[in-house]
Amino acid sequence: MNIKIYQVDVFTDRLFGGNPAGVCPLDKWLPDALMQKIAAENNLSTTAFFVPNSTNDGYELRWFTIEMEIDLCGHATLATAHIIFTEMSSMNEKINFQTKKAGVLTVTRKNEETLYTLNFPACPATKVDLPDVLLSALDSSIAPVEVYKARDYMLVYEKEIDIKQLSPNFMALAKVDVFGVIVTAPGDEVDFVSRFFAPSIGIPEDSVTGSSHCSLVPYWSERLGKTQLHTQQISARKGELWCENKGDRVLLSGKAVTYLKGELNI
Repeated sequence: MNIKIYQVDVFTDRLFGGNPAGVCPLDKWLPDALMQKIAAENNLSTTAFFVPNSTNDGYELRWFTIEMEIDLCGHATLATAHIIFTEMSSMNEKINFQTKKAGVLTVTRKNEETLYTLNFPACPATKVDLPDVLLSALDSSIAPVEVYKARDYMLVYEKEIDIKQLSPNFMALAKVDVFGVIVTAPGDEVDFVSRFFAPSIGIPEDSVTGSSHCSLVPYWSERLGKTQLHTQQISARKGELWCENKGDRVLLSGKAVTYLKGELNI
């Protein structure tokens, strides 16, 4: 069996930047165990698999990290849309993706621009106390000023340099009972910056994380008193997003470039 595979660098306009994602178009679903093996073999933070929707209204979409299937992934969704638009000659301005737990997600591209916009559910976080184990796992010498929790813990720091200087203990961080940990602060040149750690699912530090912005955007929108935000995820590869708070939804816009086109022999 031969399966097409693409690798896309997402939330960037240059190769070797942003967050790389694998994309596999399928005619029908493969066994879950096989998709998991493919994702592990790809050794990327996420590999997306998609099939045509039975109603002919878009596609069904699933995401696998190297260790497990996950419920929501921003960069791999954008990567999938990029491949549909650029490799499958889509003339539409919008693509609908039906997902198992996140509902219908849409990606739009206007007038063949290179900027894609994800429409994702907002996930506002609630203020909580900081677990001691989390502080020690990150860097006890740099304390956050606020701590919130939704799907992930979100630690808010005073300034951008604090985020850059954090040096997590990933073994300790993997023991924290949460999907992932967001760290964020006001940006020096953008509205805010962030990093994202998820060692418990096999991703010590994610390069650029769309889903974390489902919590980041509501927080920073309220704090800064504005609905449109420009942000960077300041990992080693770096990524850039333009965001908009729409209440119960967030719009996440970014660019993408294709790095690899190939074929799996299974």
